Amino acid sequence: MGKQAESGSGLWRVLITAPLNRRAWCELAYALMLPFMVGAGLVHLVLVLLSVILTANLVGVPMLALSVMAARGLGTANRRLARAWAGVRVPDPASFCAGPGLLNRLGAALGDVTGWRAVIHSLLRLPAAVVACAAAAGLWGGGLLLLGFPLWGQFSALAHLSPPGWPVAVLVSVAGLALLLLAPWGVHVALTPERMLARTLLGPAPGDIRIRRLEQARALAAEDAIARLRRIERDLHDGTAARLVTLAMSLGMAQDELEQADQPERLQRARVLVDSAHRSAKETVAELRDLIRGIHPPALDQGLEVALTTLAARSPIPARFEADLPARPAPAIEAIAYFCTTELLANVVKHSGARHAAIEVRVRDGLLTLRVRDDGTGGAALGTGSGLRGLAARVHTLDGMIDIHSPAGGPTVITVELPLYI
Repeated sequence: MGKQAESGSGLWRVLITAPLNRRAWCELAYALMLPFMVGAGLVHLVLVLLSVILTANLVGVPMLALSVMAARGLGTANRRLARAWAGVRVPDPASFCAGPGLLNRLGAALGDVTGWRAVIHSLLRLPAAVVACAAAAGLWGGGLLLLGFPLWGQFSALAHLSPPGWPVAVLVSVAGLALLLLAPWGVHVALTPERMLARTLLGPAPGDIRIRRLEQARALAAEDAIARLRRIERDLHDGTAARLVTLAMSLGMAQDELEQADQPERLQRARVLVDSAHRSAKETVAELRDLIRGIHPPALDQGLEVALTTLAARSPIPARFEADLPARPAPAIEAIAYFCTTELLANVVKHSGARHAAIEVRVRDGLLTLRVRDDGTGGAALGTGSGLRGLAARVHTLDGMIDIHSPAGGPTVITVELPLYI
């Protein structure tokens, strides 16, 4: 009973405060602006049709190009208005780009996909705008009229007309109040077609989104490859190369000592130098193995599941591992998933203060899903350190996705989704 009463009071509180919140007023303003924006769109459609009719002569082609560019500007205004007042998340399309010269500009304008999509938006939005305007006028306007019905009754009395009785006036006012309480929700629902059209036609085309993501992935892949090469070069130069120089010097000094091996102290020095060179050679081999392991982990030769099982078993904190891999991913996907798990487990050990961790990897619908959980303090975010930013960049190079859920106090759940094949 207590929970039902609490939920009932919460619903009543939402209904009471809905007409007063910012979203309700923004959506009402958007609905009231629709006639002006639709009118501008209809005027522009007439210009486009006139330009199409006149394309047979020299005047129509430039006029049509200017109309398409004007449609792009109108689409920008509609997109910003929908984003600010209707709460539509519409990304900006690519900016207009044309080569030098008048003919190149005309050709780019006539073939501008964003401009033509804005023209289609102006054509298709008329029914959606009518629905939204009718809902706003009927709910908000009708509610205000019914709420003020007793005042209209007083005016009718002044005009020597028979005023309605007070019971009728109270009932009508209550109905008006109910309409005003429901108006924000009704307008929000009525704006659904308008939001759908804005999201579909005023943002970048699906092909443009794919091209932009591929360009970003290519840039990230190039940056990641350059960073790896520089790291390997630095490790080889500062570590392995320096050790090889020391090894060569030790062997050269040992050779000099062996040339005078008839002296016992020279022979002893040669032995010490050879021992030192032997140790340096073994350390250099170990460093080279570490570098090779960083390029491609040998554990992946037996598959991702075996590699992650080994990684979880070697974790400094207890880590539970679950896998469902009916198909083996591509080698590049396996490498990214392995490096992601390594980085995430390292973050758990270093920063989270967790006592337990869990690793899950599954294949569903052509996607490899990797999920790492911990019971630590939380607070992980992409902007809090270079590790997660680098991880996100590496995931995005293969058109993947990373999601971080880490409220203060924990727990932290980081999900990485990668395509199964590339």
